[in-house]
Amino acid sequence: MLGCAAMRLLIPASLSGLAAVVALTGAAYALAGLSALEALSLSPLALGIVLGIVVGNTAPATLRARLSPGILFAAKKLLKVAIVFYGFRITFIEIGLIGWRGLAIDLLMVGLTMTFGMVIGVKFLRMDWRTAVLTSAGSSICGAAAIVATEPIVRAEAHQTAAAVGTVVLFGTLAMFLYPVAFRSGWIAMDEETFGVYIGATIHGVSHVVGAAGSVSDAVCDGAMITKMTRVMLLAPFLLVLSAFAHRSHPASEARPRLTIPWFALGFIAVAGFNSFALLPPETVNIINHVDTFLLTVAMTALGMNTVVSKLRGMGMKPLYLASALFLWLVVGGYSLTALIM
Repeated sequence: MLGCAAMRLLIPASLSGLAAVVALTGAAYALAGLSALEALSLSPLALGIVLGIVVGNTAPATLRARLSPGILFAAKKLLKVAIVFYGFRITFIEIGLIGWRGLAIDLLMVGLTMTFGMVIGVKFLRMDWRTAVLTSAGSSICGAAAIVATEPIVRAEAHQTAAAVGTVVLFGTLAMFLYPVAFRSGWIAMDEETFGVYIGATIHGVSHVVGAAGSVSDAVCDGAMITKMTRVMLLAPFLLVLSAFAHRSHPASEARPRLTIPWFALGFIAVAGFNSFALLPPETVNIINHVDTFLLTVAMTALGMNTVVSKLRGMGMKPLYLASALFLWLVVGGYSLTALIM
């Protein structure tokens, strides 16, 4: 009887919290469609986390406590489901289209960016390792999607994840405008095929890559998206390696946590493999991708609602410093590697 009573209390709270997150997500989509914000290429995902932070820090404490179960469900459970279905955006065939050169550039950029990020963040800036991992993952792989996929493995807090996402939004947006201008002005001496690989291998999020490459030409966009989707594919093995590393590097003085294989990373690979056989009509895959984007936005909005601004302020400027250093590396180091290998 007590269990049934507890369930009756929990389910309405979970549903009301989830309903609040979905409503805010809808508002983010509506704002993203406004001409003023659309011109800035601000995605619903970015706006969702901002709206979530605003509402989460201004709502009464009693209301936040009631909505908390549903918010946590969206930020944790729905997020992992969305990551699995993110695999419908890529096929193994696409990796073959860029050849060994494109794959080599992606592997080098992901590996070197993560290495530089941890060295600069932990050794030089004295950041906590969780924030350094999240910020580096966002810069090296696929922006906010990589950050939110990494968060449950390193067990980061909401304000650490929000800080990392903020750097991706800032520098990804900057790159989206900078790259086309630099190419058209002649500062980047590459043909369109090579420039597309450069964009896909170095710009943060998928939406940023689309914005930058699409404003140049279809040829640039095709190369950029194939290269970027190959980077996205590297998310799954990265999560597996990170999970093993987090287990092995746990302090010996503390109880070592059980090694966990992130099921959503394996699910991501499985879905991408299934998608490689083209068993579903393109229209169906397109619908799935739109729904998945909505779920990712719901999860990020919930993350914003769980972010306490006072904790975010307490982190200082270190995440921004690290993201700035990584952005400089992506622009200059990425250009050098692409020009050398291609």
